[in-house]
Amino acid sequence: MSSPSSRGPLVANLVAQLAFGLLAMTICIPSMQEWGALFGAGQGRVQLSFSGYVVAYGGLQLLYGPLSDRFGRRRVLLIGLALSFVGSVLAALSTTLPALIAARVLQGAGAAAGMVIGRALVQDLFEGPERTRVMAWIGMAMGLVPPGAAVIGGLLHVRLGWQAGFVLIAALALLLMIAAWRGLPAPPVAATPAVAAPWWRTMRSSYAQLARQPAFLLYVAVLAMTTATFYTFLGGAPLVLGSYGIGPDGVGWYIGSIPLAYIGGNYLTSRLVRRSGEFRVMLLGQLLAIGGLSLAIVLAVAGRHTALAFALPMIVLGIGHGLLMPTALSGSVGVLPALAGAAAAVAGLLQQLMGAAGGWLVGLVPHHGALNLALMMLGFTLLGAASQWGLRTSAAALSLALPRAPR
Repeated sequence: MSSPSSRGPLVANLVAQLAFGLLAMTICIPSMQEWGALFGAGQGRVQLSFSGYVVAYGGLQLLYGPLSDRFGRRRVLLIGLALSFVGSVLAALSTTLPALIAARVLQGAGAAAGMVIGRALVQDLFEGPERTRVMAWIGMAMGLVPPGAAVIGGLLHVRLGWQAGFVLIAALALLLMIAAWRGLPAPPVAATPAVAAPWWRTMRSSYAQLARQPAFLLYVAVLAMTTATFYTFLGGAPLVLGSYGIGPDGVGWYIGSIPLAYIGGNYLTSRLVRRSGEFRVMLLGQLLAIGGLSLAIVLAVAGRHTALAFALPMIVLGIGHGLLMPTALSGSVGVLPALAGAAAAVAGLLQQLMGAAGGWLVGLVPHHGALNLALMMLGFTLLGAASQWGLRTSAAALSLALPRAPR
């Protein structure tokens, strides 16, 4: 794994496995506008196709993580991809909305394997600053997936029909199964006693061990609060921009301020982490996130009610998130390396839950400008910063504060 010739294809394979679930989640969003008319259902019922996917995608990560620790990464990943293939085919063949919703749930349940096992494989195959650099490259790729998937899904819908997106996802699932079988190593499974405990008892034990690790809980809190900040932005940005006179055709250009800056932040992480250390990169990310949101609040209070005054501080926030996420992800799976799969599962689930909470809270207050939204985002960010401060007193995280020698 150490030679550049083998590392490049391996990282590309891991990126594809991790991005698959997010791609499957978002590629059909353009088609959802017409599903109500096609299936004779209200938009509220149509939204269940999305929420069902998200719930399965988040919840099944709790299952895949410990199972991959027990039975091996590649085997469990192949099972997940097979489930997602079947769900995608059933979705393309659906003639009723309930059938489509059920197929999407199955699709999400299978796609969850790529997210949790991909993160665990990064822990298995890389170490130290190299692991964080790989997480940074993964973050850059993931930042491109939602807008790219929406564009591809819209083009397929117009040219070939709404089923085409599901056909593409089914084909990708097959390709990723081949890539996983041929291109991903199978790290040895942790030794088990001759009379092994039931898998569900092993899973319960894994989560109990993680719950007793303060450093792990604090890393997950940083991840969850950072995700909640971003989901709050996604939920509230169209409302804020609408109050500034920006219509639906222009909202996407401004919403891209955080994801595109996030890619830049991930690139900076890949350059800085070797000489500065993971914890210092995280600290810089928190400072940038707090600074960007503070600037947005100051501009809103000063009466700068324009789309640019809202979007430009979000660029600073996005760079901060790009510094935070790879380092926090690397730390979360590195506290107990033997339980990397379970750790990635817990982190993924709590990110989804807190992100959903952030998106829901947006609807509780009016958004006639950027002030309320920026304050809500700052609240989540400060909770994440408090969790990161707690890491300073954790023995598992103290070593990250020291610069590491280049390899």
